[in-house]
Amino acid sequence: MKKRTVKMINAVLAATMGLTLMAAGCGSSSGSSSTGSTAADTTAPETSAATEGTTSTASGEESSGAPGDVMSSEEIIRKASGEGKISNWGIGNQYEILALLAKYDLPLEYLSEDFTMDAFDDDTSTLASAMTYNELGLVKNSYDGAYGYGDTVGYIDMNDEGVAMLEDNIFCTKEFAAQNPETVKAFLYASIKGWQYAVEHPDEAAQIVYEAGSSVSQDHQKYMASEVAKLVETDMNGNTVTDIGKIDDAAMKQTLDIAQQYVTLDDSSAQEAFAALTVDDICDSSLYDAAMASTDGKFNVEKNEVSIQLKWLPQAQFMGYYVADAKGYYDEVGLKVNIVSGGGDISETTAVNNGTVDFGVTWPTNMAVANAGGMNLVEVAQIFQRSGMTLVYKYDNFRK
Repeated sequence: MKKRTVKMINAVLAATMGLTLMAAGCGSSSGSSSTGSTAADTTAPETSAATEGTTSTASGEESSGAPGDVMSSEEIIRKASGEGKISNWGIGNQYEILALLAKYDLPLEYLSEDFTMDAFDDDTSTLASAMTYNELGLVKNSYDGAYGYGDTVGYIDMNDEGVAMLEDNIFCTKEFAAQNPETVKAFLYASIKGWQYAVEHPDEAAQIVYEAGSSVSQDHQKYMASEVAKLVETDMNGNTVTDIGKIDDAAMKQTLDIAQQYVTLDDSSAQEAFAALTVDDICDSSLYDAAMASTDGKFNVEKNEVSIQLKWLPQAQFMGYYVADAKGYYDEVGLKVNIVSGGGDISETTAVNNGTVDFGVTWPTNMAVANAGGMNLVEVAQIFQRSGMTLVYKYDNFRK
């Protein structure tokens, strides 16, 4: 396979996560590293979701979506770990990988992955981190800028392995929610309506985002939209989500449990505060429930112009908000919504906490770390219901 350099859309996303962690006084690991001296097992329950193209979690069992002569997931993980060829970006999204290694009593070490898939391409990394809606598509597809491996690669899904952590949510400050409950309900009502339309019409949603100033190619945007839809309408156990945006307490607890086991903060007071956090400390589903209970979508908003900061530039990862804006759903509830791109000097948690914007999109772990560092944020909806994190591998590297 010809080696090439691809600009990955997660580059600044990961940097943004790093900024959030630093703002909260967190030091995250990178390079060949671990976040703990022991390989403690995660307490998260193992799930049984069966996703096409993934490998089985059962020891010795053949991969369900791979050729019969390919090793099982456990065998692949053990081999790659023993060779020191598992990789991750290491800026806030490594905790699932650490939990996976701990599950198999392996050293909590990984290679530092850059923001291309070149190391995977040349076998420096044989088990590389890849988001389903981004890097995995660049590895498999053949459009401009992709690597074109097609059906010669497989991947290990963190949901199937029982170590998944939730990703994109909607959050604001606790003060804003208390002072502007009707505004929050209106925003959630329209945003969820946008997400519902987007997952039902991913190609149209991709085009809307592309026209809004997409940060990726049109082909990759369409791929992203189809994959993001799966994260929104399927939960960690492979079940269909009936209420888009609803906070799943069990999935949130699994996320927080893993985070509390592997996140290391520089400030001892913040570390202690982080360890003491519960799901109820960082989530409030009451406004979501009230918004979804509305039969007419009418709200007496306290503030009619609001803003939401994303984690990154316009892309299908955030398609629900762009669809809600383009379709007039925000107008219908009496709101003018400014969608602010992320990836700049100010992280989404900081921007929300200091009042630069009203709402933000981040990962629950990110928000919990920010709160441990002194912020006062609350999740009001959970958009992604399963993890998009995978480890991708070439079949030829793991034949029996």
